[in-house]
Amino acid sequence: MPTLNDLVSYCDQRTRRAAYADAPGAMNGLQFANDGRVTKIGAAVDAGLVPFQKAVAAGVDFLIVHHGIFWNPPAAFTGPLYERTATLVRGNCAVYSSHIPLDGHPELGNNAIIAKNLGLTPARGWLAPSGGEPVGWIAAHAESRAELRARLEKLYPRVTAIECGSEKPAAIAICSGSGNSALPRLLPEGVDTLVTGELREEHFNFAQEHRLNLYLCGHYATEVHGVRALAAEVSQKFGLPWEFIATDNPL
Repeated sequence: MPTLNDLVSYCDQRTRRAAYADAPGAMNGLQFANDGRVTKIGAAVDAGLVPFQKAVAAGVDFLIVHHGIFWNPPAAFTGPLYERTATLVRGNCAVYSSHIPLDGHPELGNNAIIAKNLGLTPARGWLAPSGGEPVGWIAAHAESRAELRARLEKLYPRVTAIECGSEKPAAIAICSGSGNSALPRLLPEGVDTLVTGELREEHFNFAQEHRLNLYLCGHYATEVHGVRALAAEVSQKFGLPWEFIATDNPL
C-alpha cells in the first residue's frame, strides 16, 4: 500500500512545484496530513467545508485541491474553520494543494488542457511571474471566433462572449481562473483573443477600446482540469481509485 509520503513526493516532482512562483497563501504541497495511509484519491477545485465533507463521505483520504486552505490571514479555529479541520481529522483525510503549478504545467495544467480540448497546440508560454515558469499559454488558431465560441459552449455550461476583436484571430491566449492580470499583457503579445474564467465589470469597456475578443467560461469550470489530470495520473501510478468531488460552483 502506498504511503502519504509516496504520493506527496510524486506530486511535488510531477507538478514541478518548486519551479513555479506563487502567492504566499497558496502554500503549494501537503497542507494537511493524515496518519500516513492512503486508500483513495480525490480531486476538488476548492478547499472548503462542503468539499471536505463530500470527500470524506466518498472515502477519500488524499484530496488534491487547486485553491488550498491558507489564502486568508490566520484566524481562530471556530465556526466553519473548526468544522473544516474537524472533518479532515475525523475522516483521516490529507489535503494536497497545487495552485499555479496546475495552471501552468505543460501537460497537467488547466491552460494546456483547455488548449487540447479546443483542438489547439500551445505554442508559447506567457504571464510568467518573475523568477518562475509561465502560467498561461498562447496557441495558434485557424478558425473564426464564431467557431471558437461554439467549441467553448460545448465544453462549458456558461460562456460569456465579448467580441470586439478580429473575426478570425490568428492566436488564442488562455488563462484559466481569473484573467484580470492577463488583459494588459495581451496586445504586447500580438494577441487580441483571450479564453479565461472571469473578469471585472470594467473590462467590457477595455475590450471595446482595445478591440479584444474575451470568452469568460467560469473560474471554477476552467480549473477542474488540472486536479482531475493529476488525480488520474497518481491513481494509475499507485493503483488507487480516484474520484472528482464536484461542488456545482456557478462562479
